[in-house]
Amino acid sequence: MMKLEICCYSISCALVAQEAGADRIELSTSPLDGGVTPSFGALQQALQRLSIPVHPIVRPRGGDFCYNESDFQVMKNDVARIRDMGFPGVVFGVLNEEGHIDRLRMRQLMSLSGDMAVTFHRAFDMCFDPHVALQQLTELGVQRILTSGQQQNAEMGLPLLKELVQASQGPIIMPGAGVRVSNISKFLENGMVEVHSSAGKIVPSSMKYRKAGVTMSSDDRDLDEYSHYSVDGQLVESMKGIISLIKRKN
Repeated sequence: MMKLEICCYSISCALVAQEAGADRIELSTSPLDGGVTPSFGALQQALQRLSIPVHPIVRPRGGDFCYNESDFQVMKNDVARIRDMGFPGVVFGVLNEEGHIDRLRMRQLMSLSGDMAVTFHRAFDMCFDPHVALQQLTELGVQRILTSGQQQNAEMGLPLLKELVQASQGPIIMPGAGVRVSNISKFLENGMVEVHSSAGKIVPSSMKYRKAGVTMSSDDRDLDEYSHYSVDGQLVESMKGIISLIKRKN
């Protein structure tokens, strides 16, 4: 069955995505970091207010996916907490210094996951050999792999994505990064049964008073404190419409 997973950085976004017809939510926070572990409050709200499956991401920080012992202990605690709260799935990924799957640590996280469906996130796109990684993740029992085909966006990575779909003996290959209304059909027509999209837009702040010259970031990035990222319900609806058309064709 073809499914649309929407990446959401807040409960507000997740509610919009659910209303627009999303099949599943990947819940995280901090879009500038590419998504890190959501707060306990957000996890509670997800269980109370959302009726579609929610898979929280467990990622202790931005940056690479090779973690020190402190980071890894945090990940283990978060996976166990998410499991005990009753979520149906969880999203994580760990690499070693050489860019290979850290199988020892992945086994520990898989064990802590219990019956949750595990998605190995886009750490896959930073690994040394995607075909070896696919084999190892299959052996670990990962249910799906979120990947752009090791390219900057999934459309550019389509050749590798097709290879992975054909080679996979277990994990669902779920394209993500730059999946949009304009290209979603390319993935579905090439054998991919699940797609991942942020379906987002930047929305202006509702504040009337705006303090000039002050940002919450200490670096030199030109950030706009009076706007934020949000899921666009119309984009989600449009993508679901395309999925329905392709289903009928098949």
